[in-house]
Amino acid sequence: MAGDLDQTLATMAPNPHLLNMPTMVGGQGPQSVRRFYSERLIGQFFPPDVKFETISRTYSEERLVDELIISFTHTIKMDHMLPGVEPTGKRVETVIVGIEGDKVFYEHILWDQASVLVQLGLLDPTGLPVVGASAAAKLRNPALPDPFFNEG
Repeated sequence: MAGDLDQTLATMAPNPHLLNMPTMVGGQGPQSVRRFYSERLIGQFFPPDVKFETISRTYSEERLVDELIISFTHTIKMDHMLPGVEPTGKRVETVIVGIEGDKVFYEHILWDQASVLVQLGLLDPTGLPVVGASAAAKLRNPALPDPFFNEG
C-alpha cells in the first residue's frame, strides 16, 4: 500500500541512509530513516497535483540513477524540501536525481534549490545565475536558447 511506513522500510538494506542534498535533511541508520519518513515525509511528500516525468534511468549492478522532473503546486508544508517554508500556492518544476541500489542502501536526492526558491517568490534571481522553471523546460527541449549567453 502506498505510504505504508513498514512496507517502505522493508525495501531498504539493514543500515540505510538517505539525504536530500540541498537541505541536508534525511537519516542515517534504520531508526533515523524511520523518523525521517514518519516525521518529515509521510503526509507532506508532495502535494496532490504532483506529476513525475522520467527523463532518464541509468543502472548497473551497484546503482540506479533516476533523473526526473517533478511538477507540483506548493499547497502543503514540505519539510524535506523546504524546511520552515509555509505553503506559497505557487507552481514549481524541478529536476530531481535519486540514487539507490537493489535493496535501498542509500538515496542521495538532488535538486536545484535556488530554482525552486525563485519559483516560489522567495529568491530574487536578478544578477544571479539561477533560471527557475526554465531548467526543466531546457531539459525537455535542449534546443531552447541558453538563458545566459547569446548563442548564434
